[in-house]
Amino acid sequence: MKQNVKGVLFGLAAFGAWGFLPAYWKQLQSVNAFEILCHRIVWSCIFLLAIIARQRRWNELLEIVQNPKAVKGLAISGLLVGFNWFIYIWAVNSGRVVETSLGYYMNPMINVALGFLLLQERFSKIQWTAVFFALAGVVYALVAYGTIPAFALALAFSFAFYGLSRKKIDAMPIPMLFIETLILFIPALAYIGFRVAMGSSPFMEQTIISLWCVGAGVVTSLPLLWFAAAVKRLNLSTIGILQYLAPSIAFVLGVFVYKEPFTRHNLITFFFIWIGVILYIWDTAVHTKNS
Repeated sequence: MKQNVKGVLFGLAAFGAWGFLPAYWKQLQSVNAFEILCHRIVWSCIFLLAIIARQRRWNELLEIVQNPKAVKGLAISGLLVGFNWFIYIWAVNSGRVVETSLGYYMNPMINVALGFLLLQERFSKIQWTAVFFALAGVVYALVAYGTIPAFALALAFSFAFYGLSRKKIDAMPIPMLFIETLILFIPALAYIGFRVAMGSSPFMEQTIISLWCVGAGVVTSLPLLWFAAAVKRLNLSTIGILQYLAPSIAFVLGVFVYKEPFTRHNLITFFFIWIGVILYIWDTAVHTKNS
């Protein structure tokens, strides 16, 4: 029971931190979105290396490095997570926090669809109904606005494909994320150096902004540690339910803190997505009870 309580607390910490992440990126609005991404990669890589050294996890790292297939897979997943991070940062600092929450509400339903199409996984009627409602929300947005929620779909699909690519690699999450960021480290560091040399970056010029940039590695890596601790103590269905805390916090931030527009059409789109989420959670709870 104590382990379950600890697991829930770690899960709340992880998903709560991810939910409040828009508030962090808002502090870096004066920095180019791609440069923020590069700082996130560079400082995450350094921070993760410190964790691996502190926990003496060199054997886990060595196992990955000695497996060319795993390294190739992590190169692909690294590009996917880099793309996902960039879209998220750009969306947040473009005043689209609500749309990012929509993307992460949709993500589990996208996972279901990809599992069926690419992995021949079988799913329940309730899960497919959830996918239908998520699709209905996207179709309504297309009809109502004449455009699709591009940021939300980009986030949902990139993270779903990231999870799919990670699924094929048997390794611990922290060493894997280190390899992913390490693969992108040199070009990211080079871009930061170029911006600083050209005098077009506030990094190294403004102390507060520089600290926020360095902290990007901490806010990226710490929730991952908490998430890993939660996964060790909880079943995956509980993790699946807790994950909705992050987009819920982001939604509240977008609507009530950053005063982003939320029209009747937005409400209807989210209504379809939320029905899908409720069905997905219900199905997860039923399977957990019967297992």
